[in-house]
Amino acid sequence: MMPFDLHAYLARIGFTGATRPSLTTLAQLHQAHVCAIPFENLDVLLDRPIHLETEAIQEKLVVARRGGYCYEQNALFLLALQQMGFDARGLAARVVIAQPPSVPPRTHMLLLVQLEEDFWIADVGFGGPTLSAPIRLQADRVQTTPHGEYQLQSLGEEWLLCQRRNQEWLPLYRFDLVTQYPSDYLMASHFVSTWPHSHFRHHLLAARYLPDGGQLSLENRRFSRYGVQPERRTLDDLRALYQLLQDEFRLGVKHSLYGVSEEAFIEAMTRLEKAQ
Repeated sequence: MMPFDLHAYLARIGFTGATRPSLTTLAQLHQAHVCAIPFENLDVLLDRPIHLETEAIQEKLVVARRGGYCYEQNALFLLALQQMGFDARGLAARVVIAQPPSVPPRTHMLLLVQLEEDFWIADVGFGGPTLSAPIRLQADRVQTTPHGEYQLQSLGEEWLLCQRRNQEWLPLYRFDLVTQYPSDYLMASHFVSTWPHSHFRHHLLAARYLPDGGQLSLENRRFSRYGVQPERRTLDDLRALYQLLQDEFRLGVKHSLYGVSEEAFIEAMTRLEKAQ
């Protein structure tokens, strides 16, 4: 297995601060990651397998300058944190943002980080509502990040993460503190990337936070910019949409293995829209 290249990762997210484990370092890394590496699901739409090995994640998200979804994003962040000496491990969550009528499976990866006697939740891979800073594992406390307010609720052996939206608390996902392993994530990632009814297989999704507190979001052809200069528009031209992914979400498209040609992108989007 190729060793993890921490210096390349730090350069990718533009981080030049201290790497000694501390809450300040964790918060700075967390925000730098979500502002530099976009959440996106292009490989799922292109019917490409999602590889979670260290070498593959490095090559795609760092070298090729692509983005990814939770299993790639948080796996990369976990590798970096552990190499810097943080006490960090992976957890799994049940996504409830759509308020499913029954208990959904565990299809989301997040991280638990211990700093001295305190535990913190880190999550750089939940798309639009993802955290932009770690939050303390503490119930009923409003916690402010650079891009929004969050609150954890205790549900016995589980925790519920909520985000404040229009003065109301929107449930995002439920999780417990049981450590997850690469094999757990491999199975879950395969499910969400190949199951015919998976949301990732029916929507083009992209999201990136901005350092000024703003946010970029894309769902299919609908692009939104939140913050100082809000904007919403629908892109009628797929070539313009392909270029927007590069310009606004900083998506790398030229890599020999993980690149995405304009032709392949248009073909995937045409197939997606015909199926809807």
